[in-house]
Amino acid sequence: MATKVPAAAAATPEALAAGSISAADETDGEKRPASSQQAMMTTGKEADSSSSDGVPLEHTVTEKDPHYLSGLPLFAIIGSVTLVVFLMMLDTSILATAIPRITDEFHSLQDVGWYGSAYQLASAALQPLTGKIYSKFSIKWCFLVFFGLFELGSLLCGVATSSTMLIVGRAVAGMGSSGLMNGGMTIVANVVPLQRRPSLTGFMMGFSQMGIITGPLVGGALTEYSTWRWCFYLNLPIGAVVAVFLAMLNIPDHIEKPPAMSVLPNLHHELDLLGFALFAPAAIQLLLALQYGGNEYAWNSATVIGLFCGAGATFLAWLAWDWHKGDNALIPLRMIKKRAVWSGSSVQFTLMSTMFTAAYFMPIYFQAIKGVSPSMSGVYLLPSILTQLIFGVGSGVLVERTGYIVPYSLVGGALVSISSGLFSLFNADTTAGQWIGYQILNGAGRGCALQMQSIAIQTTLTPAEISIALAFLMFAQMLGAAITLVIANTIFNQSLRSELTTQAPNVNPALVIEAGATGFRSVVGEQDLPGVLLAYANSVSRVWYLATAMAALAFFFAFFMPWTDLRKKKKAAAGAEQA
Repeated sequence: MATKVPAAAAATPEALAAGSISAADETDGEKRPASSQQAMMTTGKEADSSSSDGVPLEHTVTEKDPHYLSGLPLFAIIGSVTLVVFLMMLDTSILATAIPRITDEFHSLQDVGWYGSAYQLASAALQPLTGKIYSKFSIKWCFLVFFGLFELGSLLCGVATSSTMLIVGRAVAGMGSSGLMNGGMTIVANVVPLQRRPSLTGFMMGFSQMGIITGPLVGGALTEYSTWRWCFYLNLPIGAVVAVFLAMLNIPDHIEKPPAMSVLPNLHHELDLLGFALFAPAAIQLLLALQYGGNEYAWNSATVIGLFCGAGATFLAWLAWDWHKGDNALIPLRMIKKRAVWSGSSVQFTLMSTMFTAAYFMPIYFQAIKGVSPSMSGVYLLPSILTQLIFGVGSGVLVERTGYIVPYSLVGGALVSISSGLFSLFNADTTAGQWIGYQILNGAGRGCALQMQSIAIQTTLTPAEISIALAFLMFAQMLGAAITLVIANTIFNQSLRSELTTQAPNVNPALVIEAGATGFRSVVGEQDLPGVLLAYANSVSRVWYLATAMAALAFFFAFFMPWTDLRKKKKAAAGAEQA
């Protein structure tokens, strides 16, 4: 039985504001007729009371009068959510420098790939479902549940007594992480009005993404001076304090949602669990094919080809089911067709790829070619880290003043593409001024652009759709990072073998590669070292060609994002409140 929306609730200031500008401004490529908007606002009824597959909608969502926060409550919520997302980002890269010590303790060199892939597989597979969950249940308690699951995974990893237990813990942590980033942005969308979100979203993403870059530095220091287990224990005391703060705070929810217990009997329809059962295997098979290809199996092996084919077939089945479910699907196709969603996700897919490429290969440059320690290589990354944070907040403030989002995505894509191209010039003789200056350009570009896509989605979608669209955005960026890192690693390994043969013909390429990026100096003679360094420099340069191309694609896709003026929405909302 569909729940009707009272007319007073439907005609909120935000709804009136959205209706007043939608007829004049083109937000996702098509203008909505003004008459249909007026009809929706005056009747206050849902357009359709049943799903596209004939199943009655037991619970429809309605918008409530928006209640926003300010002062200390707002500061406490934004600070807590930012810290949670920072811990999640830190967890994605902190294990990199601890893996050698872990394999020594568990004698599990063959399991190295699973320490990272178990986390990514679980997170990517659950990502779309988390958006559906946030749209049906309380935002605050959903966020706390996902965070609790993430903390449980960290605890399992910290107390792991075997490699298998560690892998299970990483998978549990990945399940929890799937709902943290999009949950954090959904919370921001509910605690402040639209015109204030760019600066706060920029702060949250700029600060939290420092975790990706600083992860190897923190992990190396903990492993060297304490134990690798503190890479996971670190999350527990901080997380406990943050969880207590969030549990005591009131986080407004702008969607009227039914009691949780009344949703459970019809949960398979409400969350589209069948759609999830088709989507998750498709994502897992694709990521497994990328993980296995070129590592455990050849790219043309039956295993890898079978995984790619299975992913494609399962995805087509999900696509047919998704079309059948219509607006009640896991990821409604109508939503993906919106310009803000497909163009923003494309920008995020390509731009986040460059960030992960820098996070993985910039330390290789500093440690292998410059010969610095893991800890010092983290210090050398500070120019891009600090610049990204400054420009992330600064660009958000400028968006609030200028009203437009697209210019910052364009500038960000251009700066990242230019700086990635300049990175390809790095060699053993590159000066500090050069690698600092190029990193500043790169950090400025990422800071300008990375949060803009989520803001674009929030300007064009209804509150009921935002959490689902943000989950799709997060899935796109995770998939982009996974695919690009596989390609980048393949380029680097094949290039290094070829370059070692050319630049250092007297050394054994297999011996140098097996020694690792920091250990090859102990197996190479002084007369052959310059050639090996040149081989490493040329190989890393080819990886930056890929990053340059991906950033250029981000610049291209940014042109398709909707040019919506946030200032018009602010004025329209103010006028609606007075009316």
